[in-house]
Amino acid sequence: MTAQAQPRPISESKRSIMKTAAQLFAEKGYGSVGTAELGAATGHGKGALYHHIRSKEDLLLDIMTLYLHDLLAEAGTILSSDEDAESRIRALSLSLMQAVVQDNAEMTVCFREVHALSPERRRDVLRLHGDYFRLWELVMNEARDAGRLRPVDPDELKAMLGMYFYAFLWVGPQRAGDIEALAAKFSGIVLRACRKD
Repeated sequence: MTAQAQPRPISESKRSIMKTAAQLFAEKGYGSVGTAELGAATGHGKGALYHHIRSKEDLLLDIMTLYLHDLLAEAGTILSSDEDAESRIRALSLSLMQAVVQDNAEMTVCFREVHALSPERRRDVLRLHGDYFRLWELVMNEARDAGRLRPVDPDELKAMLGMYFYAFLWVGPQRAGDIEALAAKFSGIVLRACRKD
């Protein structure tokens, strides 16, 4: 993995800039937001803004990868627990639905603006998605091996994860009080679809 995709310590000031920029990019499109508008929205002059970000593309990459690194870290914790595989699937569902709701602008930017990244950086983002997919694949295989679920092939699993990821189109921050119920509905769909006949 290249240095750009590695998690880095992020100050609260930069997190605030990233949150504001994600909202702007989600609303107006990455290409339609200039650094002057970013500075005005975040309350930073050009010099202060570039103290926190190296470039607009670096900011875009950070927005796209921070929530993915958080998802990967949470998924790693879930998979290392002593819970049974189905409980871990429900926990992964909750973690992912929290990202859909709480990081909705970031996820919107990631899916709509990934083409704006250089090819190498685009590969970094796609690699993180692949890493996350493999953690789900691991727990689904454990459920299969335990006799709880039927074998699920990669295409089926990608389709199920797509159900979560593309929920950013209709699930937004207004559903913050509904995250657990939404996650339970989604994990219920996954588990029902994968039960052994």
